[in-house]
Amino acid sequence: MPSSVRTAHPGPADTRTARIPVAVHAPDPISREGALSQLRRHPEIDLREEDGSGPGTVALLIDDVLDEAALTRLRRVVRSEGARAVLVVGALREAELLDVIECGVGAIVWRREATAHRMVQAVRAAARGDGDLPADLLGRLISQVGTLARGTAGRAGVPSSGLTAREVDVLRLVAEGLDTGEIASKLSYSERTVKNVIHGLTTRLHLRNRAHAVAHALREGYL
Repeated sequence: MPSSVRTAHPGPADTRTARIPVAVHAPDPISREGALSQLRRHPEIDLREEDGSGPGTVALLIDDVLDEAALTRLRRVVRSEGARAVLVVGALREAELLDVIECGVGAIVWRREATAHRMVQAVRAAARGDGDLPADLLGRLISQVGTLARGTAGRAGVPSSGLTAREVDVLRLVAEGLDTGEIASKLSYSERTVKNVIHGLTTRLHLRNRAHAVAHALREGYL
């Protein structure tokens, strides 16, 4: 069946406007076409075929619930294909939350809130490597990781993450939802310094993105 997605090949104009390549993955044609029709309105979005996920691409995955098949697909897109991911989901159980973050998903949108504006906002955040979690989900993440941290406190053999004071300061503001520019302004750093701090700790600790770094800092009791 012919696809309705027009695959655009970046030319000089695309380079100037810094279009974001996006591949939409959905469990049914209606959900996929609905997302595509909303994203087509935004010229900064460069829609790709569903099998076009790869490094530099944002994969937007839509599911009602995160079952094992959806989680497997998510892991494949992020870990094997190297795409950044936005998860649009109807519900997320507590047991799945850390799995999603540690898989490498930094942007999550509730399906009931998935307007064109909200999806594009999440796609932009994912393309930048920023986190974008709903406020209620961030609260659940903090609560869940706090419980895990209390459970491991004082146990022999539990490794310390070794975060510096500067890294903790930056991650605390990331957890509050601030972007790179806002963090730089708040701490009187340059944006390059903020990016270097985040890149340094994610590389050193083998973390996938900002949301994963926040989850790690919470788990270790730094936040």
